Amino acid sequence: MSRSPALVLIGPAAAGKTSVGGLVAIRLGRPFVDLDDVGEHYYAEVGWSIGRLLERSRHLGRVAAEREWEPARAHAVRRVLEDYPDSVLALGAGHTSYMDAACFARVSAALAGVPTVALLLPSPDRPAALAELRGRSLASKGTDWISAGHDFLAEWHDDAGTRLLATDVVFTMGSTPAETAEQLAAVVLALQEAAADTPDSARVRYAVNSSESRSKSP
Repeated sequence: MSRSPALVLIGPAAAGKTSVGGLVAIRLGRPFVDLDDVGEHYYAEVGWSIGRLLERSRHLGRVAAEREWEPARAHAVRRVLEDYPDSVLALGAGHTSYMDAACFARVSAALAGVPTVALLLPSPDRPAALAELRGRSLASKGTDWISAGHDFLAEWHDDAGTRLLATDVVFTMGSTPAETAEQLAAVVLALQEAAADTPDSARVRYAVNSSESRSKSP
């Protein structure tokens, strides 16, 4: 039986995936992998690179270039899941947000075997969440993620596909990264304990039923 990461973190840019993921990995004794850090190798397997993305952005604009890049992002998700089983994995915002239905289907299939896919958002309130994400992005990256009038942060935050991929939604405002990490580690450990004691068929039912209520912090 193939193995999958113990936890995959998804969400918009500046949601806290990297900081929280690193802490969860320490708590679980697992390696932490950020696809943004290792993705270049996977993009190259299908003829893409960050350099090519930047070049296409100059010629076509950022929005059109991002759409062209979708197959490479979907490929990278599948490959990183194969290469880093038993890890805590963070996927950059664009790796779960697709306009191309075929790309989304490939990512959905790749993540189907992961027991916990946690969507990190600052708040259930959209304006508050976007304001927090934009402030963090400006502070850490010097960008508000608006390009030629297109708001990528809003696109990633609102993306219905990303929400479908998630087994858990965690709202982080009011919690420290360490507190959020502890919450997620508890979810992972509880599922592992249940899986060890539960037949495969019941294990699937447990995951489906619990996905509606697990790890939703105020």
